[in-house]
Amino acid sequence: MTILHSSLGPNPRLVRMFMVEKGLEEGKDFTRVHYDIITGQNRQDAGYMAKNPQGTTPTLELDDGTCLTESWPICEFIEELHPAHNMFGETPLERAEVRKWVRLFDQEVVVPMTMGFRAGAGRPMFEPRMSVVSVEAGAELTAMADAKWRMFDEILGGSNHIALGRFTFADLIIFAFANFGFTVGWKIPEGANNLVRFVDTHNQRPCAAIWQQAE
Repeated sequence: MTILHSSLGPNPRLVRMFMVEKGLEEGKDFTRVHYDIITGQNRQDAGYMAKNPQGTTPTLELDDGTCLTESWPICEFIEELHPAHNMFGETPLERAEVRKWVRLFDQEVVVPMTMGFRAGAGRPMFEPRMSVVSVEAGAELTAMADAKWRMFDEILGGSNHIALGRFTFADLIIFAFANFGFTVGWKIPEGANNLVRFVDTHNQRPCAAIWQQAE
């Protein structure tokens, strides 16, 4: 059976949410192995490091032993195996539109937001394990990410979908990283009421329960 090597954090939970959206069930369609990233279990486990030398999570291990890493490609792989209902678009044009917003969000929000967290509140955990920027640079990166959150608030306007007028992977990644922020003390920037509505709306989706589960 396919194995999802998982942990706390936005990327493993993004993949798990995607699986819920696809109707895939843990124990039936895949097995999940959990790693304690707070203690660094993922990087201390020689078996896991052999599957993913970077030690990051998630990793999707296929029946033939092939291991896929990085949440976005894993989700696209799952989409190709389970195309209904599609989350990346039905046509080349729709897929390009969804990927455009995903890439923009990933570059403009995810990267500075996560780097800012690692340099600030997450510093005690990350500094011993990887290079982090200074505390001051971390604060600047967080501010840059918040400015782009406001940009996405404007793009949403009165809609609860960033692309195609329906729920896609672009919405899922935005929703996942907002929830990640909430778990580490981040708040939606003041005045970004469209984002507040967006999160409240998608909190009703079954996949949102992932963020309420203890691990």
